[in-house]
Amino acid sequence: MTRPTGDLFADGGETGRLMARLDWADTPLGPVDGWPQSLRAAVRMVLSSRYPMLLLWGERFTQLYNDAYSALIGDKHPDALGGDVRVTLAEGWDVLGPLIDEAMATGVASWVPALQLLLDRAGYREEAYFSVSHAPARDDEGRTVGVLTVCSEVTEQVVGERRLRLLRDLSVGGDGRTVDVESTCVRLAEAIGGHPLDVPFAAIYLRDGALLRRAACVGGEAVAAALPVTLSTGPEHGWGLAAAAGTTTEVAGVERWLTLPAGPWGDPVGTALALPLPSAEAGQPLGVLLVGVSPSRRLDEAYRSFHALLAQQVAVAVRNAQAYEEERRRAETLAELDRVKTGFFTNVSHEFRTPLTLMLGPLADALNDNEHPLPAAQRERVDTAWRNATRLLTLVNSLLTFSSLEAGQAHSQAREVDLAGLTAELSSVFRAAVERAGLRLEVDCPPLPRPICVDPVNWERIVTNLLSNALKYTFVGWIRVALAADDEEIRLTVADTGIGIAEEDLPRLFERFHRVQGARSRSHEGTGIGLALVRELARLEGGDVRVESRIGTGTTFTVALPWSATGRTAGPVAEVDGVGGAARAAAQEAIGWLADPAWAGASAPAGPPVSAYGGEDASRHARILVADDNADMRAYLARLLGEQGWRVQTVGDGRQALEAIRRERPDLVLTDVMMPEVDGFELVRRLRRQADTRTLPVVVLSARAGGDASVEGLGLGADDYVVKPFAAAELIARIRATLHGARSRGDRRDDSTPDARGGAMDARGGAPGRQDVPAGPPTGDAVATAVPVPAPDGGNVGYAHDEARRQAPGRPAAVDEGWTYPSQPTSAAAMRRDVRASLEGLDVDPDTVADLLLAASEAVNNAVEHAQRPTRPEVRVRLRVADGTVRITVRDFGTWRDRRPAMDRGRGATLMNAYGDVRLMSTAEGTTVTIERRLPPPPCCGRSCSRGAG
Repeated sequence: MTRPTGDLFADGGETGRLMARLDWADTPLGPVDGWPQSLRAAVRMVLSSRYPMLLLWGERFTQLYNDAYSALIGDKHPDALGGDVRVTLAEGWDVLGPLIDEAMATGVASWVPALQLLLDRAGYREEAYFSVSHAPARDDEGRTVGVLTVCSEVTEQVVGERRLRLLRDLSVGGDGRTVDVESTCVRLAEAIGGHPLDVPFAAIYLRDGALLRRAACVGGEAVAAALPVTLSTGPEHGWGLAAAAGTTTEVAGVERWLTLPAGPWGDPVGTALALPLPSAEAGQPLGVLLVGVSPSRRLDEAYRSFHALLAQQVAVAVRNAQAYEEERRRAETLAELDRVKTGFFTNVSHEFRTPLTLMLGPLADALNDNEHPLPAAQRERVDTAWRNATRLLTLVNSLLTFSSLEAGQAHSQAREVDLAGLTAELSSVFRAAVERAGLRLEVDCPPLPRPICVDPVNWERIVTNLLSNALKYTFVGWIRVALAADDEEIRLTVADTGIGIAEEDLPRLFERFHRVQGARSRSHEGTGIGLALVRELARLEGGDVRVESRIGTGTTFTVALPWSATGRTAGPVAEVDGVGGAARAAAQEAIGWLADPAWAGASAPAGPPVSAYGGEDASRHARILVADDNADMRAYLARLLGEQGWRVQTVGDGRQALEAIRRERPDLVLTDVMMPEVDGFELVRRLRRQADTRTLPVVVLSARAGGDASVEGLGLGADDYVVKPFAAAELIARIRATLHGARSRGDRRDDSTPDARGGAMDARGGAPGRQDVPAGPPTGDAVATAVPVPAPDGGNVGYAHDEARRQAPGRPAAVDEGWTYPSQPTSAAAMRRDVRASLEGLDVDPDTVADLLLAASEAVNNAVEHAQRPTRPEVRVRLRVADGTVRITVRDFGTWRDRRPAMDRGRGATLMNAYGDVRLMSTAEGTTVTIERRLPPPPCCGRSCSRGAG
């Protein structure tokens, strides 16, 4: 019994319903009732499948398919039902036809993955990819009368993988192997050019001021001719370069400027995209990426996302290239600066040698002159000058050698030497210094089995630096120098039982200027290039240096020279006596680190004052403690200060200074900054933290010049800061002024109670009506002059300038004083002493006092430095404390000059504003700076305090 026709298509979904309504009698298949059973079975199988299936039946290849297949042919459905497939897929029949014919002819099924087909299913000639299987379809008698096609579209997978390959190729093209931007852009364009199916043409435009400059393009000569080399970023340009402002622009009608066949079917490009190349700054793209859109692919969201990724990849590569290029320019600039610096050091070092020669020669002649011998005192001075001039020559030679090594200009003048004898001789130069330090020097340098060719001067510097370093950081035990050889190399070993080096510091030990922070040493002196010089000289000789160390155990340096490096063609045999000068100078310097502890703690006898440095005053019997790690400097200061009648004690570092102060408090401490163990700044910090030494006068003496160093020292509470080299008269004047200020503060504390006559003492601790006159004549330091201002009751409330000054009504001022200083740099130190002395009589927090002194110092320094053509060459300072507020005014009498930013770092204004409320008023007569600071209220007594009661 035959089933109704509708039952055949009942399970076919929407396509089945369309097939049921179709008049099959008008098709080559004829009425459905006449279809053979094999056809009916095939149709049921196709319609019941959810996989795209197409049944071609008969000589006319009549099409029957399911819902899944209808989605693949797009607009061709439903007209394709019952039609000839050669008409429906005419544009792709040249590919499909042979496959179908083969299945019909052979009766063998085929499978083709990712078959590229041209489809016109969406209004344009589309590039599509299908995985297709063709199997023969047989009638009831077993004859092949058709083809069953099973297919799936893989267009998205094929195109997606292809685009990923392009992005990968871009990352390889911009991997930094080319560090200039132009080459990177060319490589990026070449990578894009390898994928014309997705990007028919491309051009990279980079921002160049107000223009966009083409850095690279790809797509052929027609593209290069059509695209301009430079583009304006205005919106009126036809290529849509508004992308330069950060917006992606679609450019239509590309065929107006460029005829370029593209895609797999050679259709002309009609659309392009202009995409901004993002930079680190929002709204400021690096440039624009102009890309053509394939005419065979719809510009959908996936295609746009691909282009966005493409632009990002290009932008990253360009940014990296720009960074590399900038870094290269910076490196070239630094290299040039390094060459200039090296040349400068070389020239300066050479220039130093001439005056040093003229210094060392006469000094040596004077010391060796037996016909006219120097008196003992003069011989000591000349000997100090000769030793330090020799040390300076050693430093100059080290700098010259190091600069030559850095510039690649150093050479090894190899000679055949008795390396064992030379090493033993150089080591023996240090024996006196090592034994004086209480250490044992062991030298083991047996003769070597073969002749050795090295530069004896370079070898001397290697041995000298290693021995000097060992002595500097070894306090107990021994130092061992050994020379050994095997079949491969010669090894110089310098070992010690010193403090050792932490493991994390070992990798940087041979870097120039590197120092291990906080390491205990005999001296803080040195350039920081000694070990770096050892490594460079060892490498210059064909070897290298290595180090092994453990904290608390010791350090071993090993210089290894391969035999191959010591077999060079040599000059004549070098005598050991021809070298040794550098070793003797280094050993002499090391002896200076080893001050006798008995001498270090002893006081130098006070001598008669020397009139050349100031007259006698009441401070001539003061006791001064000198802390400096340089033995010659200690001896010089002891002699210089002792000649003023002061009793001088010297110590080698801050720790010894603290111990000496605990034993006996001096009247003043004169300290260097750069010292081992406890440096000068830490010494000041510790003294100011202790109540019994908080007011101890401290003068800092240092080779560290510059405002930052002085601000740091004064900020810690130092009374003055003197920079080396200094004039003896200036140092003595500053010490005398500091002692006088300290004595004045002590007098005020002693006389702060009413006198026996019942009269009130004035604000400076003097009797009513008495002027405060410094003891002794001026010493070259700034001198303040003040006159008393009568109070309404006939007493003195303080000192003021000679112009009239009114007292504020109401609560009387706690302090109201004024001083006049000469317009010179030393006035700031004198002002600090006077203001500190006035504030110490009040209960003002020491930190507040330090803040105010820093701010006032900057104001005085500005007045001295900036005031031009003053009508009065002076600076006036007034201090007023009233109603819980401190007000300091600084006035000059000149016109301030402007300074270029390169000359003025602006630190003064920053410091003043950080420590107080600052106001500045400039007039034609001068400038007045006012610094105010509100004092915190004193703590309440807690019992009968009536503060705030009315």
